[in-house]
Amino acid sequence: MTKVLVIEDAKDLRDDVVEMLSLEGYDAEGAENGIEGVRRAREFYPDLIVCDIMMPELDGYGVLQNLRSTPDTATIPFIFLTAKTDRVDMRHGMVMGADDYLTKPFRVNELLDSIRVRLEKIEELEKAATKRIDAMAENIMTALPHELRTPLNTIIGFSEMLMVESQTLKPDLITDWSQHINVAAHRLYRLVENYLFYARLEVAHSGNETVINMDEARMEFPLGMVEMNVHNRTEHYDRHDDLVTDYVDAPAIRMLDIHFNKIVEELVDNAFKFTDAGEVVTVTTQVDDTHYIFRVKDEGRGMTREDLNSIGAYMQFQRWFFEQQGMGLGLAIVKLLVKLYGGELNFVSLPTPGLEVEVKIPLLKE
Repeated sequence: MTKVLVIEDAKDLRDDVVEMLSLEGYDAEGAENGIEGVRRAREFYPDLIVCDIMMPELDGYGVLQNLRSTPDTATIPFIFLTAKTDRVDMRHGMVMGADDYLTKPFRVNELLDSIRVRLEKIEELEKAATKRIDAMAENIMTALPHELRTPLNTIIGFSEMLMVESQTLKPDLITDWSQHINVAAHRLYRLVENYLFYARLEVAHSGNETVINMDEARMEFPLGMVEMNVHNRTEHYDRHDDLVTDYVDAPAIRMLDIHFNKIVEELVDNAFKFTDAGEVVTVTTQVDDTHYIFRVKDEGRGMTREDLNSIGAYMQFQRWFFEQQGMGLGLAIVKLLVKLYGGELNFVSLPTPGLEVEVKIPLLKE
């Protein structure tokens, strides 16, 4: 049964609202003031709160601020009831995080409609979250065993052959097998590093840890980092003939070099990973009045708008139809980094298969 807490210091009104909600099938309880309301909210854990604003000791704004300050009550839908009709008062409540605002006197159907809409919205959000979690779990179950077993099988297989046949192998064969082991080991290392990198960014994004000191967020002349990373990823995929570049530089950007390096590396790696030999990858940079703009465009299979809206950790798209490496962390990392620095991440729809990704990083103004 859906639980509703009514916080109202006027006893007759509080009792009427609780009785009316009970008749409508809700598990309704009342609290006689703001302090009692906060206490009951933490004990009763309601699905929704209806709260008066003008109360002694702790008013409705104080109740909302108190409940929004802790994770266990922060997301409870909150409807204000008040005799105040001034737009400034209404706006203040909404800015603080209230979900709706009803003025006294109100009709019964107005309150019921407001409650129904807020609860339906929560239900829709929960369904969307469940769908996303299910998709993430399916991707992890599909991708993780492959991502671990494939390089491990390579490492185990070639290392065992080296141990067994080391006395008879020719030097060039030892070199070739060792390279296979090295490539597989780097693939595992990259997987672990990206996982740790993303986990740290998630903590920073949630506000639980400060990993970026904006006073130190400065990178001089980023073009050198672009050229180095593009060259490294092109070399890794042996795709020199498929690369087209057009670079300009900027004096300084507001970003730590390790994070800018990660953005360039992940976007260029994705472009090569999801294209075949012979399909062009274009990397360009540009400067406008406020941003350094880094673009990567490819001629691969592209992504649908639904795919782009679902970008997140461990989210891979159409893995059943395409063999691909990774855990879907690359774009998720880029998305978080750009957001942390106040930049922009844009995906450009192309008339033909392919994808263009644009990252706009704030210039550092002297």
